[in-house]
Amino acid sequence: MDIIERAVSVLMHDGTVVYPTETVYGLGADAFSNEAILKVFEAKKRPLGQPISIAVSDFDMLGAVACVESHMHGFIQEFLPGPVTVVLRAKHSLPDILTGGTGLIGVRIPAHETALHLIERFDAPITATSANLHGAKDPATPDECTVPRDFFIDGGRLAGMPSTVVDLVNLRILRRGLRVEQIEHMLGSFVR
Repeated sequence: MDIIERAVSVLMHDGTVVYPTETVYGLGADAFSNEAILKVFEAKKRPLGQPISIAVSDFDMLGAVACVESHMHGFIQEFLPGPVTVVLRAKHSLPDILTGGTGLIGVRIPAHETALHLIERFDAPITATSANLHGAKDPATPDECTVPRDFFIDGGRLAGMPSTVVDLVNLRILRRGLRVEQIEHMLGSFVR
């Protein structure tokens, strides 16, 4: 059994997996399982009610969990896969605990082979929050992944800068990270 198969097995049993992305290490759990999502909140010591982003492997999976309006397609195709999280209206298939009661969900398609293989083989979205205690430094190395977890996929040293979070419903940047200048430029073209 290879490392991805082992990680998928953990996810299938409501476990948590630390996995590498092109930005920082993520803490993954089944995004359709309330039990698994609660484990992520507990591991991070994150207050309930704060939204948690998810990662998908392709545009079809993104469309299955979030509402993509026609004017958003160009932006999404320009920046995903990549170090960008887009905030969209969540579909009812997602547990409310992920949205923090906002009705919105942050979604990303990581530009990292291991992360994509993990999500593809699991065949469902996983949580995409950083693998650190709430408020702590974003983890770029295995040693910085301070959360309890059931399985760990070592990807070595990562970039260490988090994704830029863009609210495409309200057309604003919620967190500045990688590619922010290009994102600002493209958001400006929406407003004109």
